Amino acid sequence: MIAGLAVGLSVATARRLIAQAFRGQELDTPDLDARILVGHALGASPTALAAAPDRILTSDEVARVAALAERRLAREPVARITAEKEFWGLALELNAATLVPRPETETVVEAALAWIDVKGARSRRLSVADLGTGTGALLLALLSELPCSIGVGTDLSVPALTLARRNGARHGFAARAGFVACDFGAALGGGFDLVVSNPPYIPSGDIAGLSPEVSLHDPRLALDGGGDGLGCYRAIACDARRLLKPDGHLVVELGVGQAAAVIGLFTQAGLACAPPRPDLAGVPRALAARRAA
Repeated sequence: MIAGLAVGLSVATARRLIAQAFRGQELDTPDLDARILVGHALGASPTALAAAPDRILTSDEVARVAALAERRLAREPVARITAEKEFWGLALELNAATLVPRPETETVVEAALAWIDVKGARSRRLSVADLGTGTGALLLALLSELPCSIGVGTDLSVPALTLARRNGARHGFAARAGFVACDFGAALGGGFDLVVSNPPYIPSGDIAGLSPEVSLHDPRLALDGGGDGLGCYRAIACDARRLLKPDGHLVVELGVGQAAAVIGLFTQAGLACAPPRPDLAGVPRALAARRAA
């Protein structure tokens, strides 16, 4: 039990004590985590919490707040606890079969939209494929920006696909987004204007050394890129020319230090690569390539 967290405390005091406990364990964002978890436990929006900082918690509320805080202290990610994560302005449901969408992955969306904007209006009809879709994050983010486009997401995990389909319906994309169980593009035909992917790219031997939030809670299927971390890029490279229209583009997320190797794989597969796009931390994160003539 978190020290001092007891019946009779106000919302503000409970948040302060929880944030203090999180800070003591050197969690990255203790105040934000405390605010989200207290709000989730109470079923209250951030606005509602801010409007009633002096409200006294009941015994049941203290128990709920404490239970969520203990899960975070055990290094379960906040998004796993709330079963939801925002990506590109879309609230996405999570389950055990999916990665938690990460801010750096939005770099893939930015790179894809940059190519689309160069070629014409976003209102034109394009076909999009998201290989290894997970929650559906990349596909749904792109469809939110491309009002006349259609897309398909693939994944080996049926539970992930079920969740992605539910996320698509939640945001009104059910008629424009389909989902197929297969290994990357293996079951898809060709003719896509845009193919995107955030593939597993962690070398198998490195997974155990990741933060507990990742190594203990993200599905290994969505992390493991094989011995050198490049196995999934090889699979994507093999299918890329078949999947893309003659002037189609492929955009993939890169792991740290993988840009040169992935560019080499894609070039050998007949793709012309642009310089990688960095994320907000300056890491080369999104690689765009087009089908060479």
